[in-house]
Amino acid sequence: MLLPAISALVLAQAGLTEVPFRVADSALIVDAVVNGRKASLMFDTGFGGSVVLSDTIDIGPPSGTMTLRDFVGEFQAKTVKVKTLQLGHMAIEASGMQVVQQPTRNMSFGYNMHTDGIMGLEVIKKYVTKFDFQNQKFVFYPKSVDISQRKPDNKTTFLGKLLPIGNDSLEMLVTAPNGRTMVMALDTGNSFYATTHKDVLERVGLWPSGQSAKFMRLSGIASGAVDSWSVRMPPMSVFGVPAQSSVWSVIDLPSSAAESDGTIGFEFLKNFNITVDFERRRVWFENFTGKTGSEPTAELGLFGGYRDRTKKVQVWRVTPGSPADIAGIKEGDEILSVNEENLSGTSFRRLDTLMEGPLGSKVRLAISRGGQLKRYELERAYLVNELPPPTRKD
Repeated sequence: MLLPAISALVLAQAGLTEVPFRVADSALIVDAVVNGRKASLMFDTGFGGSVVLSDTIDIGPPSGTMTLRDFVGEFQAKTVKVKTLQLGHMAIEASGMQVVQQPTRNMSFGYNMHTDGIMGLEVIKKYVTKFDFQNQKFVFYPKSVDISQRKPDNKTTFLGKLLPIGNDSLEMLVTAPNGRTMVMALDTGNSFYATTHKDVLERVGLWPSGQSAKFMRLSGIASGAVDSWSVRMPPMSVFGVPAQSSVWSVIDLPSSAAESDGTIGFEFLKNFNITVDFERRRVWFENFTGKTGSEPTAELGLFGGYRDRTKKVQVWRVTPGSPADIAGIKEGDEILSVNEENLSGTSFRRLDTLMEGPLGSKVRLAISRGGQLKRYELERAYLVNELPPPTRKD
């Protein structure tokens, strides 16, 4: 019974503070206390601020507004001054921090775990912080710990250097097989392996300029749903780590940020224990799974969610050539159930998850079209674009 106290004492003597987190569907969730109110927050290093919190939680009067930016656009949200911020036994220095308050009612559905909002990079910028995915905890080190002096073996341990850009992001280089580079942010809030833009792949010579992609889908981002597609990428160097073949999400729009080409997300990062020292501009990677790539996820090519206007879960997009398209499912159809699970208020992200699974696995759908019930049994398939072979130079 004395072990927890002894452990806490040892940590305190070492100048360490540990804070547990939970791993949800492609996200990590940490418990916090913001201005005296408890909240469960998805930790998102792709968000440069401190906290985005549900507007149903009263943490004080608004103090102003903040401009938020995602992959494709900007939007405004009201803010509240952070007076106190606590993570477990860790009191965060909150001077100058603002909480963004906005509706977050669909987040819990999306991550399959209760979530009140987002915690961002600003919270850890003043600390040497380890994201211990292996043991599901944060470790806050004293500032005297200098990871830049560590010696990587470049097999399981790697030392990355942050680029001298991105005061609100963790920007590093990704190098394609042809030697061309992309500037990508380390983004724990991106549920994919990586997300970039079609024009970026054209620029670095991985996708022919002007060539259309197959299997267009919808991807949800902060500003809404956008057209995207998946592509199988070859082995390459990701933040200095030799990475195996992987599947990336490609947004079919130019980036809103000229200094960044996209982000490396959760499906890559979950294989590592990652220590971030923002002030020294270094990131330490320890690969504990032996994995660095990703495999495709089979799906139906059906995208949708709850519409406030109709009060129904409806199909928003059907990918041409997909199992849903071949079966005859159409945009506007009402989705009643998936594998006999009734849908009520299901979010875009949650429905997307229900559509995914192992290759060849089957999904039973109940669809209503014009009041007529239709039942389908569809088989999941890979809807992934392959890179064209490189052009030979004679």
